[in-house]
Amino acid sequence: MATYDFDYYQPKSIQEATSLFHALKLEGKSPKYFSGGTEIITLGRLNVVYTDAVIDLKGIPEYEVLYSSESRLIVGGGLSIVQIEESNPFPLLSKTSSEIADHTSRTKITIGGNICAEIYYREAVLPFLLSDSILMIAGFDGIKFFPIHQVFDRYLHLNEGSFLVQVSTDRKFIEAPYVSIKRRRQWNTGYPLITVAALKIDNQIRVAISGLCPFPFRAFEMEEHLNNDQLTMDEKIEDAILHLPSPILNDTEGSSEYRLFVLKNILFDILIELEKG
Repeated sequence: MATYDFDYYQPKSIQEATSLFHALKLEGKSPKYFSGGTEIITLGRLNVVYTDAVIDLKGIPEYEVLYSSESRLIVGGGLSIVQIEESNPFPLLSKTSSEIADHTSRTKITIGGNICAEIYYREAVLPFLLSDSILMIAGFDGIKFFPIHQVFDRYLHLNEGSFLVQVSTDRKFIEAPYVSIKRRRQWNTGYPLITVAALKIDNQIRVAISGLCPFPFRAFEMEEHLNNDQLTMDEKIEDAILHLPSPILNDTEGSSEYRLFVLKNILFDILIELEKG
């Protein structure tokens, strides 16, 4: 557990949660929303994260929903990775999220918690970036809906006291051809080196990447080159990697040179697979 004491609250509605956050701030407290709780507990032990008031969102009906219609899929932020794996409503999401940590951890890690995490991998956001999903965000000023690219740039930009409630995705993306590849340095579990998710829609390949840079991203500029039919496959990849959004990570998981080598091989595999159709 965390090395400090905190008050615990479990609201039953969105309005109760956001009003409680606002009231606690007025009392001079430092409230944090709690989903699966893995990051608060882990970072709390290291004294990296501190809170004196935890607001547990589990139990809010809209936060736990999984709804599928003929046109859209709605995923509640409170659904665990394992729940997504088992129900498999969005195969690319299931595949990309299925190897986050170990199975026990995935029973606690939620979709919303992963997307909003401080750790820079946040693989669960990749399929939603690729599918132009709509985010339902609740705050003290009510509920609002945003296209994901309007509010997610390197991380999810939330006003203080706001939280991600649901993600809505058009079914045409869910049914599109896809590839998800995760590469680790050595082990089958633990932090990945690089995760790349891709799908093909309207005859164009979309790519989103985690673990290459210190944030997950949709590779818009890279996609232009990967879809250039005037280039050879090697040329597509070489041109694409010239348009990374930031310097490549260089840490204990892998050097920047090794990450780049792995990325090139992953992109080659993705192009081979998705150009079949």
